[in-house]
Parts: sequence; structure tokens; C-alpha cells
Amino acid sequence: MHSSGAAQVVPSPGTERVALQKLSLSTFRNYSSLRLDLDSRPVTLAGKNGAGKTNLLEAVSLFAPGRGIRNARLEDLPPHDSRANTWAIAATVSTTGGNVDLGTGVTHGNDKRQARIDGQQARGQSNLGDYFAAIWLTPQMDRLFLDGAEERRRFLDRLVAAIDPAHTGRLIAYNNGRRQRQRILADNGDTAWLDALEKSLAQKAVAIAAARLEVAQLLDGSAQHEGPFPVPSVQIFGDAENWLAGQPALSVEDRLVETWRQTRGGDAATGRTSVGVHRTDLIVRDKSRGVAAADCSTGEQKALLIGLTLASAKLINRHRGLRPVLLLDEVAAHLDADRRAALFELLLTSDCQFWLTGTDAALFEPLGDHAQHFIVANGNVTHLNGSVRP
Repeated sequence: MHSSGAAQVVPSPGTERVALQKLSLSTFRNYSSLRLDLDSRPVTLAGKNGAGKTNLLEAVSLFAPGRGIRNARLEDLPPHDSRANTWAIAATVSTTGGNVDLGTGVTHGNDKRQARIDGQQARGQSNLGDYFAAIWLTPQMDRLFLDGAEERRRFLDRLVAAIDPAHTGRLIAYNNGRRQRQRILADNGDTAWLDALEKSLAQKAVAIAAARLEVAQLLDGSAQHEGPFPVPSVQIFGDAENWLAGQPALSVEDRLVETWRQTRGGDAATGRTSVGVHRTDLIVRDKSRGVAAADCSTGEQKALLIGLTLASAKLINRHRGLRPVLLLDEVAAHLDADRRAALFELLLTSDCQFWLTGTDAALFEPLGDHAQHFIVANGNVTHLNGSVRP
């Protein structure tokens, strides 16, 4: 790996299975209060659109580094009729090393998100990633290969952060520095200040680019055929990433610094940083056919997305020794019977706790007692064999 400050991905000698045993919500989305008692089996959530199924997946996703499956702002997470901008989620997560209590949310008097691990205040939200990893597939991602680069880049960065939780902190620091640079340019600020800021930005950018490159190469090299789901091939296109392919990290840092120095005038005029790792794109292909995902049919794109998600889960397990929680929103309904049966079989043999949502509980009947099944209606959750405590 390039010497860049990014943490090296080293395979773990053991495997740890992560599973939620308990999930509690307080003033989160359409849930004023909810406690969901679970075991380690997969979870299915059935209910009408708008009932709150995706809100539960979002709550689980917020234990992973980042802003969850909706990339939501903190102020959007309390219920719409809430007078206070506060919310909280908590979970007991089982691992082979024992149970860990995780919590996150916004409390009274604070405008920043807090995180707690076993009752103790964590240094930052990214520390939750030391105990938990999740990847997800949502209907909004159906256009991942067709829309702009931002969502593909976010998908890649989530995968990198699932393997190296510190990646999230590097991204936050880089984006904060980039915004600071734009403010200085807009104010015709001190050149020496810009010089120092751009040098620091270059170091962060190269660390981010190197981590992305390594994970993408690992994913591309380890993806395997998964029944009816095609093997994805991935490539990264970005200034820093492309330069790292043929130059040492320090040379790329110098090149970024010089490029930013030369583009100050243009960036000041447009209000945007024209070069950097915030513009990187992820290109996915069907490896067996060599066809770009953007040129595949809608069904083929969905199958590629599932293949990419399954490959990502295996990569996290192989190189971190952690089986992630899989959050699959409205996936089964859009597959034919054969592909749905194949997906269930692959998920069950993955030994990951997975969460599936759908409008029809009958979709999940083939899982039988291998899963725990819930009905969601108007912010209430009922176990098909009992009920949860409100």
C-alpha cells in the first residue's frame, strides 16, 4: 500500500459475527418510543409503505460510521411534531467476545451527535465502528450506476469505512478543510494561510485516495460468482487516485498542492474546488461480459448491485474479521422467484444477521424459522409470534 497515512488493510486471523440483540428508539422518525427484543437470527419487517420499516433500518445504520442509509441531517431525525431537536437510539450488539451496548443521538443542550459505548462517552461517532459494521441496499440505490458520481463515491467510502472506521474522520477533516479553503478564497485571504491549508489538505486527500484504491483492488480481486448474481468489476477514476497509480504518495501530495495553487482564481470565481478526492468516481462492470453497469438493463443492474453488496460483505469479513449486518430495503419484491430463492440461500449461508423489508410478509415465508418476522404498522412493531414492548 502507498505510504500515505491510511491504515493498511490486514486480514484478521479470526471472524466475529455481529448481531443486534436489542434495539431501542426514542423520538426517532415516526417512533416516539420503541424497544425491540431480538435474537441473532435474521430479521424481516413487513408493512405498508410509510409504516416505518425503513426508519428501523436507518436506526441500525447509524451505528456504522457516517450518516446512515438516508444521509440525513441531524435535525431531520426527530418526529415532525417534536418540539425538541433530540433523539436517541441504543442497541445491544452480540459478538464472539461478548455483548456491547452502543448508543448515539442528540441530547438536550447539544447540537452535535454523541456516541456511547458500554455507557461511556466515546471520543467520536466513528468509534462505534470499532464494534459494528453494516452495509445496505435501498431502492434509492437502483440508480447508482446511472446518476452522478456522488452516490457511487459515497457507496465506496462506506465500504472503506466498514473496513477502516478512521476513514470517516479523514473524509470529514478533508471536507471541512476544503470548505475553509473556499471561504479564504472568497475573502481574498492570506496566501501563507492558504499554502499551509492546502498542504494539510493534500496529505488527507492522498490518505483517502490510497485507502479507496486498496479496497477497490481487494474487492475487484476477491468478488466471486454468486449464483444468478453477476460478478462485479470495479475501478476508481479520480485525480489523486490516478496519480497514485504511477507516483509515490509524497509526489502526489506535491502535485495536488501545486494544482490547487494554480486553480485558486478559478475556484474563487466558481465557489467550488475543481480538483480533489471529492470528485472521484467508481465505475462498476459485469466482469463476465465486460459490460459497464450503466449499459445493463434495469434487472441486470439490480443483480449487479446485489452481487456488489454480497462481495462487500465478504471483503469486510475477510479483511476485518467481522461479519457485518446487512440492511436490505425492499430487495426481495423486485426479484423473480428463482433469484429471490437464491438470494435467501446466499444470505443464510453468509452467517450475517440481515434485515429485510417488504410490503408483503408472504415474501419471507421461505425463510421460515431461520428468521424472526415482524409486522410494522403506523410506528408499531409486532412479532408474528408475540409483540414488542412499546
